[in-house]
Amino acid sequence: MRPKRTAQIAANGLVIESPNGNATLPVKTVTAETVGPGFDLVLFTCKAYDLESAMDAIAPAVAGGAVVVPMLNGIAHLARLDGRFGKASVMGGTCQINVTLGADGAVKHMEPLNRLTFGERDGTDSARAKAFSAELAKSSIDWTLSATIEQDLWEKLMFLSALAAVTCLFRGNVAEVLAAPGGREAIERALAANVAIVTGCAAAPRPAILEWARGRLLTPGPAASSMLRDVERGNPVEADHIVGFMLERAREHGVDDAILALAYTHLKTYEARRAAGRLPAG
Repeated sequence: MRPKRTAQIAANGLVIESPNGNATLPVKTVTAETVGPGFDLVLFTCKAYDLESAMDAIAPAVAGGAVVVPMLNGIAHLARLDGRFGKASVMGGTCQINVTLGADGAVKHMEPLNRLTFGERDGTDSARAKAFSAELAKSSIDWTLSATIEQDLWEKLMFLSALAAVTCLFRGNVAEVLAAPGGREAIERALAANVAIVTGCAAAPRPAILEWARGRLLTPGPAASSMLRDVERGNPVEADHIVGFMLERAREHGVDDAILALAYTHLKTYEARRAAGRLPAG
């Protein structure tokens, strides 16, 4: 953990506010200066724009034999992790959870969803995957050990990049976008493009996953991407890793790129204004 977060947890414990139940937990923490060998697994949860520094931080643990289970959004990070640590040290992983970190350091879980999916990228049922499963089985987390983790990653990216594109472009949650003229059509167009991209890059999204994604994107509700929250707070964003990545794939496969292109331009303009210090105060 970084020094500020370490100090918060030392003072208050790990504070979680969730519809599934609140908790304050005493936990051990490690920083980049104190991490070393002796760990079995690194649950790797940084943002894509922190990937290089985060890889530096965990390197001593991986050198000591730990496996990395990345929970980053998207899929492009796998090649960079493989290049740094070797593919054999990197499993696949993804999660679905709507959380944010409050100014007071509390983890704010905004809806009951708390799903974690992981697995070996070659589909094998390894001893280390089974060991992680055994630990997760002690919890109330909704977890799955998957034999198709890379397809799972593509399917999540299909949903997430559509959500990020439309909520950031129109600066509203799903209900607000759907209520606006042309909002439903824009969401359907973004999702259709992403379905075509995933079909071209991996395999056609499975019907149950596609039905779930359509339900989340086309049913009025408070769902919004974490990228929108970052924009609203003036924080860095994963524009290239999520929307930009899918825009490149759309152009490679001749897919309708209109919504992705507009959202990417919007996000890169935001990044330029942020870098120049021209964001409005507050």
